[in-house]
Amino acid sequence: MLTPESARPQSTDAEASVRYLLQRRFTARLLPQVRLLVEECAAREGLAEPRRGEFVLAVDEVASNAVEHAGGSGRLVLRRTDDELECLVIDSGPGFTEAVIPELLPGLDGAPTGRGLWMARLVADRLSISPGPADGAMVTLAVRLS
Repeated sequence: MLTPESARPQSTDAEASVRYLLQRRFTARLLPQVRLLVEECAAREGLAEPRRGEFVLAVDEVASNAVEHAGGSGRLVLRRTDDELECLVIDSGPGFTEAVIPELLPGLDGAPTGRGLWMARLVADRLSISPGPADGAMVTLAVRLS
């Protein structure tokens, strides 16, 4: 498990109400465990079905992409803000931007893959992709807890 110091960005006054729920490094072998832990945390924080299942699926897709396209591992940070459940998936791959997410349903061009980020963007109330703290990318997805 990550230590709080290694996973938490420097706090600002605006982040004073952030509560860290889960911090894990993961590989392909650990994805089922991470999925279960995200589900448990989301339930404990009051995210009701079907949104909870959608959120867990979106997190799993983003984490799976980190394993498949960014070196076989990543880091997941799940946190609660005042009104959101927010997940950060950080990898050390080559990095990418939101431009890779297709606007239309992926697969219409015959490609058998490429649906994960597209689906995550549909499910999340907020999704962003930024450079990671060192190398790679950080995908942030969040859902409202209303």
